[in-house]
Amino acid sequence: MTDKRKYQDRAQYLIKAVAKRRRKVKQMAIEYKGDKCQICGYNKYQGALEFHHINGKKEFGIGDKGYTRSWESIKSELDKCILVCSNCHREIEKNNIPQ
Repeated sequence: MTDKRKYQDRAQYLIKAVAKRRRKVKQMAIEYKGDKCQICGYNKYQGALEFHHINGKKEFGIGDKGYTRSWESIKSELDKCILVCSNCHREIEKNNIPQ
């Protein structure tokens, strides 16, 4: 008897594929923006790097659902952002660091 692929197997595969693509696109986005925090220069862990929209106007959030879009639309959105580490991002949000 041959095993048939089940829906649950396919669902797990898709979850892993989407997570892999998001990691890849985030790495590409970080490289596109210079590989380090544009305020303090931090570059040790990509998970601690975030994108801050400069003017507050955004079509979509880079970190949420943005990675399923085309690279061209992501780059267009990235052009409205600066790359900052988590600490500097919190400082910016509290208006402790000028943009």
